[in-house]
Amino acid sequence: MMKEIFGVHGVPQVVHADRGTSMTSKTVAALLSDLEVTRSHSRPKVSNDNPYSEAWFKTLKYAPTFPERFGALADAQGFLADFVQWYNHEHRHSGIGLHSPADVHYGLAAAKSTDRCATLTLARAANPERFSTSNPPKILHLPDSAWINPPLPAEPAVDGHAA
Repeated sequence: MMKEIFGVHGVPQVVHADRGTSMTSKTVAALLSDLEVTRSHSRPKVSNDNPYSEAWFKTLKYAPTFPERFGALADAQGFLADFVQWYNHEHRHSGIGLHSPADVHYGLAAAKSTDRCATLTLARAANPERFSTSNPPKILHLPDSAWINPPLPAEPAVDGHAA
């Protein structure tokens, strides 16, 4: 999976994961080491160390379509493929300005925010009675970046040389 994802999106500097057996295995450790990727792991028994994956998993578990049981492995794989497609391309996230992760990842979110604002402005002008205020529509802020563990600030230069 990692080789496929890295082939599509490039090799990251850091991979953050829980302490599950698949992420702590020698095979994954060797792959990440070979690619010079730093491994970052959540603290033991601390579920909020990786809020993005925890939020994803909660959305998955509480989805109205999540079955009580899968009939076979192929059923689970098909369900997850459909869920991941929906989550990344259709589901709107409040933490990223009601955009989809794909819109943010591919740089489409800023243009979509501009389009939303224009649409809301036209709707207000055409039907002012539908709005309870005369304030311009508020478009949710799109964060500049999102980190689990932000990089440490660079050491200040001393006498023109990095520390």
